[in-house]
Amino acid sequence: MVEYHADDYGLFPEQSRHIIDCYHNGALNGISIMPNSPYLKECMDEIKDIQKELFVTVHLNFVEGKPLTGSKASRLINSEGNFNIGFVKLLVMGYLPVLRLLYKKQVKKEVEAQIEACRPYMNDGIYRIDGHVHYHMLPVIFDSVMEVIGEKNLQVSYIRFPKEEISIYQKAASKLRGISFVNVLKVLILNFLSGRNMRKYRNELEDLKVEDKLFMGVMMSGHMFYDNVKACLPFAGDILTDRGKSEMEILFHPGDVSNETDIALLTSKDDYNFLTSKNRFKEAEALKKFGGNLKR
Repeated sequence: MVEYHADDYGLFPEQSRHIIDCYHNGALNGISIMPNSPYLKECMDEIKDIQKELFVTVHLNFVEGKPLTGSKASRLINSEGNFNIGFVKLLVMGYLPVLRLLYKKQVKKEVEAQIEACRPYMNDGIYRIDGHVHYHMLPVIFDSVMEVIGEKNLQVSYIRFPKEEISIYQKAASKLRGISFVNVLKVLILNFLSGRNMRKYRNELEDLKVEDKLFMGVMMSGHMFYDNVKACLPFAGDILTDRGKSEMEILFHPGDVSNETDIALLTSKDDYNFLTSKNRFKEAEALKKFGGNLKR
């Protein structure tokens, strides 16, 4: 089973409609929802008739917009109250004993608030968890997530471990377009962090019976175009067969932010560049083409 997944649902109404169009006219069957978006309820109300047909996931967000805990997240925000904590900085803070305690206290409260905000939208009350820009893999955040899960006795069926099989891209290299050195570096870092989190919480993850899926979406992040993904699928299928598994998550970002009012509300420069890119349309096109293939 392939989960064709889209991140960032609920950020803005129009952007979210672009995402869900890939369900109605494509292969999309999973979405990650933005817990701190003021538009989340409005966007979820629009899909209440099909929510049960989607893999709905908490998209823990420490990048875009304001924290749900407000000024209590003082170490994570700027003077305007928006998230302003870089990936590298938060990674380093997770390894500095005294500072780790100070940051983790605020991170944990925000994790708890964001998970609670998504409670009404978790199908059958069972949580799925990932993170915006994969921040949930950072030790200080992942440790907080696992503590909240334990303390709240949450049922969790899936946590995204964005650990990619580099061999897939090596074998398909001649057909791929748009892979950058930055994405290669991201894959190496996230593979390392995924391994750390899996090892540290092996027993807890086994007790939760968290699904283990093959994942694709970081190496070609920003360029999850139809031809790129199609070229990789045979090699991903070989890995699934070798491991005796059948489940895979393929991550897309088809939600372009093109409304001028919404664009002005984006608080992260990286999100601005990414979400306003024309590549979002190309990723939407990819999902629609894969949907067409499935219906044949």
